[in-house]
Amino acid sequence: QVQLVESGGGLVQPGGSLRLSCAASGSIFSVRGMGWYRQAPGNERELVASVISGGSTNYADSVKDRFIISSDNAKNTVDLQMNSLKPEDTAVYYCYWNLGGVEYWGQGTQVTVSS
Repeated sequence: QVQLVESGGGLVQPGGSLRLSCAASGSIFSVRGMGWYRQAPGNERELVASVISGGSTNYADSVKDRFIISSDNAKNTVDLQMNSLKPEDTAVYYCYWNLGGVEYWGQGTQVTVSS
């Protein structure tokens, strides 16, 4: 059994910052990668950022140079530092972990960027 718990969402003004965190617990092994997706109303879920075992990262073009993904293997956490937030970043953000080819998902956390 694997559980993912997200935290850090909320309301922020344009240009502000938020840090999302996702903590994994349970049978954490064969970690292949982890990351964050988001889904805005009426849109499909899209990849925001990911990190694979070994440390390589990948970002959506829309968040490059603004968002930073980081992971702590000892603590089983993956964070997403979001800077220079824009209204179009408003969405529910979901973390995921790929363990041995099986994906596990968090419950989602709302991020709203509005003045």
